[in-house]
Amino acid sequence: MSAASFAKALALSHGSKPWVTKMITGVASNTGAFLSWLKSGADICVRHPKRTVLQSALFCSLMFAAMLQDPPFSGRFAVAPMLDWSDRHFRYFVRLLSKHAMLYSEMVTTGALIHGDAPRHLDFDPSENPLVLQLGGSNAQELAQCARLGEQWGYSEINLNVGCPSDRVQNNMIGACLMAHPQRVADGVKAMRDAVDIPVTVKHRIGINGRDSYEELADFVDTVANAGCGHFIVHARIAILEGLSPKENRDIPPLRYDIARQLRKDFPALQFTLNGGIKTLEACAEHLEHFDGVMLGREAYANPWLMREVDERLYGLPGHNPQTRTEVLLAMREYIERHCQQGGKVVHVTRHLLGIAQGFPGARRFRQLLSADIHRTDNPLQVFDQAIEVLQGR
Repeated sequence: MSAASFAKALALSHGSKPWVTKMITGVASNTGAFLSWLKSGADICVRHPKRTVLQSALFCSLMFAAMLQDPPFSGRFAVAPMLDWSDRHFRYFVRLLSKHAMLYSEMVTTGALIHGDAPRHLDFDPSENPLVLQLGGSNAQELAQCARLGEQWGYSEINLNVGCPSDRVQNNMIGACLMAHPQRVADGVKAMRDAVDIPVTVKHRIGINGRDSYEELADFVDTVANAGCGHFIVHARIAILEGLSPKENRDIPPLRYDIARQLRKDFPALQFTLNGGIKTLEACAEHLEHFDGVMLGREAYANPWLMREVDERLYGLPGHNPQTRTEVLLAMREYIERHCQQGGKVVHVTRHLLGIAQGFPGARRFRQLLSADIHRTDNPLQVFDQAIEVLQGR
């Protein structure tokens, strides 16, 4: 039976499903790709004996439809969503270093968008794209409403946070605690995918205390993938929801890259981005042999200068590649002036720039000027200019 005939046969029994229509539309021009995805279905059937061949084929058909709906994967390198850090000012700064890195907003809760000041949370500079809006929430209807807002605002993707271990968000059924409720996550993903035309992804841990077996992790991915999620960002640590702070949860649970790699092997039709403990572009390149993408968080913030080589080394694409830190900071000065004209403060921006100066004479003085002296002056832009001079053209 040809791929097109198989698709038509599925349509006869599942014709009310919108993804079937998308699949049939794509099969005619993507027969080879479709057949390879069906082979993945056979592999899934072997690993999950409770599934019938038809169920596995339907699963892979759904994933194929998701692939047709979403644009080609561009997230080989991403900068993680970080509360208080990955705001619009930091993202603008990063975009001066890399034109192709995938950037993420801070996590925004559905309640903050629906009942709060949505423009304050959603506004960004057009240069920041590709940019992902990360949502925190678990109510499917509210997630769909916020996903529509994100699409209307011009975000490239929507991401659901299923990784934050903070007890503040646990109480509202947000973050890592949702790993214990895979169907609830799946319902939210489906609602968002039905509401928007841009991709919907999920960022999660490899487990939580009390639910940390590989079988439970695979069940989570399988359930959410069935709802139409084709891309998972995996923080390769479990989250311990009682007794550890969010900071401790980023360090104490051991990294288990092997578990993330097993997911990649067991779900070949899906895309996986690895997150957690990655510190160098050399390590990024090594992980990209096993994963579709890598994500850096704290290291990207603490040592942003490493990102100037991302476009060339990880994407193989010519990028802007600024030659000096001074070049970047002069561009940031223009941005700071515009921000101040709109009523903002210099320190809203400069607090994100400290990490660009490390390991050379004058770096410590640079950081001192921007972390201390700039708060004790009536002319902060003048202090910023002094900091640039300290770099001596580096």
